Amino acid sequence: MKQIFLATSNEGKIKEFRNLVEGLNIEVKSILDDIEIPEVDETEETFEGNSQKKALEISQFLNMIVISDDSGLCVDALNGRPGVYSARYSGEDGNSERNIDKVLGELANIHEADKRSAKFVSVVSIAYPNGKIKSYRGEVEGRILNERDGKNGFGYDSIFYSIDLKKSFGQATPDEKKQVSHRARAFAQLRKEELEK
Repeated sequence: MKQIFLATSNEGKIKEFRNLVEGLNIEVKSILDDIEIPEVDETEETFEGNSQKKALEISQFLNMIVISDDSGLCVDALNGRPGVYSARYSGEDGNSERNIDKVLGELANIHEADKRSAKFVSVVSIAYPNGKIKSYRGEVEGRILNERDGKNGFGYDSIFYSIDLKKSFGQATPDEKKQVSHRARAFAQLRKEELEK
């Protein structure tokens, strides 16, 4: 069985990725297995840059295959923000609820649904100890709701209305989200090209 380390401290992402590798002869390891990893500063200006930096540094530190993703919410009316700053949009000591409040506050004067368009973007990178790295990008289109809707998922899911599902990610079941999510779309490409060989 192939072991792959998932470089994230986000338990929601760990759960989602374990769901995505079901059926493959892969054991997903993470910090939940008491494996210590160095803190990697996400200093890049793009999802690709941050995802690759994290995967490479941790792969070489652990000497194992590492998958990392950088993802976020890009709102058209906010010129693509929060973007790469999605996790810390309300400040370094912020959290999901404060991040959501900030986005809703910035869109408070925009009421028309078609002017609240947004997308989730995920770039998933796989790095090998020899320095080889590949990245895959997935996107899902939607819009920002006026208020939270649903308790499922994590991050901005409760305010993101998915055009594909015709409901918020906060209302979607894990299986529904798996079918259309940005992370699932990026990972499907990685799975096909890197893991199913």
